[in-house]
Amino acid sequence: MTDTTRAEQPVTEAEFAALKDRVAAWVTGPGEEWAERIETTGEVPEELWAELRGHGFLRMAAPVEYGGFGLTFPQWMELMEVFSRSHGSTRMIVHVVNGIWRAMDPFADEEQRKKFVLPAISGDIKIAFTLTEPGNGTGADITSTVVREGDTYYLTGHKHLITFGVRCDYYLLAARVDGTTGHEGTVALLVPRHAEGVHAEDTSRTMGVTGTDHAEIRFDRTPVPVAHRLGREGEGLDVALGGFLTPSRISVGMSCVGLAQRAQELALDYAERRVSFGKALSRRQAVQFMLAENAADIEAAKHLVLHAARRFEEGGDDASMLSSMAKMTAVSMLTRVTDNALQVHGGLGYWKTSPIERVYRDARAQRFEEGTNEIQKTVVFRELTRLRTQPADAATAQGGAK
Repeated sequence: MTDTTRAEQPVTEAEFAALKDRVAAWVTGPGEEWAERIETTGEVPEELWAELRGHGFLRMAAPVEYGGFGLTFPQWMELMEVFSRSHGSTRMIVHVVNGIWRAMDPFADEEQRKKFVLPAISGDIKIAFTLTEPGNGTGADITSTVVREGDTYYLTGHKHLITFGVRCDYYLLAARVDGTTGHEGTVALLVPRHAEGVHAEDTSRTMGVTGTDHAEIRFDRTPVPVAHRLGREGEGLDVALGGFLTPSRISVGMSCVGLAQRAQELALDYAERRVSFGKALSRRQAVQFMLAENAADIEAAKHLVLHAARRFEEGGDDASMLSSMAKMTAVSMLTRVTDNALQVHGGLGYWKTSPIERVYRDARAQRFEEGTNEIQKTVVFRELTRLRTQPADAATAQGGAK
């Protein structure tokens, strides 16, 4: 989708405000009821997926011609901020489904668009992003391999930490043609979840983000049609890293902002009603300073995330660098804010009966999602040196929203 198409179908300020209010009403109403149910049962039922789909929440970020809402990327980030105040698993569903199409669409042919991209946007199929391997990083050192025999690839490899790896219909998977190294020969494949040779182990018992399923997956000469390959051989990491990770890191950054806002609200509410020695906590300077620092931290991170979102929308050559800057800054902010918020609650905040306890656990997961801060710093430095030696025209359209 081009910027011209988007400009022809803008969402008015009034329409966007109404949409944001609708999301907020769901998050504070049904969303909280779902959060309690998930924490009680430890599972995310298919009914929640169906409800999110019914409200159109799983296709909001897609282009109008794909059934989406025609939002700009910064507008979508403002909605992600609201969704992120809900349960971590709800946020994960909305985040992944609204983002996975971006990785596929630029590389898909028309048949693949009909079979995979549009059904993923509509919620008819679930696709799990499948890159990370045990013993390797998440880039050019992947070791899962394919051997081509006629019109079929045979996939052998091992992936882990795969979100929705149990309940998905397809894996959007990065591998390499056997015998190749580096970026050379990498392929992006849509692998059927129940294909021959797929062995998925449920590894969903996590500290936070309760109910989101994760899997460790082994592939033993799993047959994958060559027609399920996105792009050409050698473009596998372009699909995985370029089409998905840059906007996804910005989205995770905004998720940190939203969750931090929730922690701050809980801390402010508690500080106003908790009385000790005849005085509300909110009247004690130590507490006031913590909450003031929280507010400043949140605001600063939010503006950096939105700046990264605008540069991605514009196709800025610095979008990758800014996405990693935004993610690492927002994650560090969330760590400080949730720690302060829990401290304001005192010992009572440590009990599962307190909402801040869940927020605190969910926040810790953001330190790993889409790469640790150490990875983000590596990306930032790499991009700094690249931009320093090869100054880029800010108007160059590379990697913009599709």
